Amino acid sequence: MPSSKTQSQKSVEGDQELLSSSSSWQIKLLYDGECPLCMREVNFLTRQDAGRGLVEFVDIADDNYNPEANGSVDFETAMGRIHAVLRDGTVIKNIEVFRQVYKTLGIGWVYAATRWPIIGPIVDTLYRIWADWRLALTGRPNLATIIAERQKRIEGKTQGRCQLNDDEK
Repeated sequence: MPSSKTQSQKSVEGDQELLSSSSSWQIKLLYDGECPLCMREVNFLTRQDAGRGLVEFVDIADDNYNPEANGSVDFETAMGRIHAVLRDGTVIKNIEVFRQVYKTLGIGWVYAATRWPIIGPIVDTLYRIWADWRLALTGRPNLATIIAERQKRIEGKTQGRCQLNDDEK
């Protein structure tokens, strides 16, 4: 029978492994988990990461999304353009996010041409157009509606938690 010291040592070692694997990310990708095209990209990138934990995927559509833990990028800002947070806390956005994520995963060659003088500005412009039309193109309501629905949902959860039933008063 193992001693409690051995068991607790294994537990600590296990906890340290968990902490080190969860802190191995090099870039946090803030994505919209309700966008079908965004999810295709995230699924692809997850496969490319292959469990290495180099990219931490953060779903901004989750009601528990915390801007302070993610470069202070609020929900509305994150919904407008793709953002990522580098290990040093630097926030990047737009095509630079893809360049950095793909580079981190060892497939930076995919976006390498977007750094070239003629191609880069064209790709940046195409991304801005895509980002402006993303919600409509994926059959979703406009940003103002999404924000209002989210706020209502969050307030409903908060009110339900804070209110006492008549029996509890």
